[in-house]
Amino acid sequence: MNSKRTRHSAYNISYHFVWCPKFRRKILVDRLAVRLEELIREKTTELGGEVFNLTVMPDHVHLFCSFPPTMAPYQIMHRLKGYTAHQLREEFPYLKSRLPNLWTRSYYVGTAGNVSAATIQRYIDEQKGS
Repeated sequence: MNSKRTRHSAYNISYHFVWCPKFRRKILVDRLAVRLEELIREKTTELGGEVFNLTVMPDHVHLFCSFPPTMAPYQIMHRLKGYTAHQLREEFPYLKSRLPNLWTRSYYVGTAGNVSAATIQRYIDEQKGS
């Protein structure tokens, strides 16, 4: 995972997102799971991100990805969950009657980098002496 560039920045920001359907229902299977993966990849690319790994489990989704620093994690989740919920409910009408909302409001996000927090702290401390 090399650094990427925007017009004004170089970045290497990797996120691990996890989210699940409302009531943790095991509905992400078969054709729906395949379509969800397609939609997530499509929207991630549209937003300027890159998918490193995507795993759709029956009751949750893991997405390991990178996005430019112009997008906050809450914006990424809002866009991905909103888009996929809308599309899936259009294409799979039975979802409308089974779930009032497709996704919970909650999600997990963690960041992954090439160096540890201790390494960064040591680098900053060494800069003070220069």
